[in-house]
Amino acid sequence: MEEHRSDPGQGDRDHRPEGEADVAAAAAALAAGGLVLMPTETVYGLAADAANARAVAAVYEAKGRPSFNPLIAHVTDVAMARRIARFDARAEALAARFWPGPLTLVLPVLDPEAVCDLARAGLDTVAIRAPGHPLPHALIQALGRPIVAPSANRSGRPSPTTFADAVEETGKAAAAALDGGPCAIGLESTVVALLDQPRLLRPGAVTRAEIEAVIGPLSEAEADAKRSPGRLARHYAPNAPVRLDVETPRPGEAWLSFGPAGQGPWNLSPSGDLHEAATNLFAYLRAADRSQPTAIAVAPIPHGGLGEAINDRLRRAAGFVG
Repeated sequence: MEEHRSDPGQGDRDHRPEGEADVAAAAAALAAGGLVLMPTETVYGLAADAANARAVAAVYEAKGRPSFNPLIAHVTDVAMARRIARFDARAEALAARFWPGPLTLVLPVLDPEAVCDLARAGLDTVAIRAPGHPLPHALIQALGRPIVAPSANRSGRPSPTTFADAVEETGKAAAAALDGGPCAIGLESTVVALLDQPRLLRPGAVTRAEIEAVIGPLSEAEADAKRSPGRLARHYAPNAPVRLDVETPRPGEAWLSFGPAGQGPWNLSPSGDLHEAATNLFAYLRAADRSQPTAIAVAPIPHGGLGEAINDRLRRAAGFVG
C-alpha cells in the first residue's frame, strides 16, 4: 500500500493534505479500480469508484462484507446527489440543513450506472451523503463522480477512527491512503429512508430530534431496514464478548466506564458528555480488546440524543439488537 499522508501540523488545522498531489494520486488509484483509505468526519472509510463493480467487489472482499449489505455513495454536494437519486421536498430540506455532514439519505435511484447494482445490493434505492470533511470532498471532486466508502474495518469489527487502526484493518487492500488525523465524530452517519413515510434506519450523530424538527415524526425501520448499512445483528464487534449496562466489572474484564464515577483507562467520558463518548467508543473498544480480557464490560449509557446511536452500536457489538 502506498501511503499519502498529511503533515501532522497541517492536519491539526483543517485536515488538508500536504498538497493536491496526494489527493490526485488517490483519485488516480480510484480511477484505475483501486481502493483508497480515507478519513471522514465519522469514521475512516475504504473507498472505491461507485460505478466500478469490480472495485466494489474488491471492497466487499477486503472487508469480508455480505453482498446484501448496501454501501453509501459519497458525493460532493446536493447537485451531484440530484443526478444520482430522486429528491423530494423532505430530502431537499434535510440536505439543506445537515449537508455536508453525517446524515445519509436513502432515496429512489435515478442513475443506476453512477452507483452500480452491487454497491446498492441489487436494490432500487441508493444510500447517499455529502461528507463534511475536506479530504473526501476533494477526492470525490478530483475523481469527478461518486465513491462508496464503507468503514475501513473488516466486517463486523469496530470501525476505525484513526489512520493507524484503518491501516491495521484493511490497509493491505488499499492502493493509496489519506491520513486526516482522528475522526471528529467517531460514529457512522445517521441513515434515514425517504420512500413513503420517513424512517430512521440507523441512529447517528444527527439525532432523531434534530431530523424530526425538519420533516416531522420518524417511523422505525421495519421493511426498509435492508436498505441501510450497519444493520447486521452482530456488528462493530471486538474479539472479546461484550456485556452491557455493567455497574461493576468482573475479574478479568476490561471496563468501558462512563461519567465521573468511572474507573480504569477507558472512561468513555469522565464528564458524562455523550459527544466525547461517541468519539472514543470504537477506539476504546479496540484498545480494551487488545488487552485480551475475558470480556469487555460497558457501563450504562444514557439513551437520549446521541446516546441512542451509542447504544445501538453497543447492542450490535454485543451480538443482539433490541
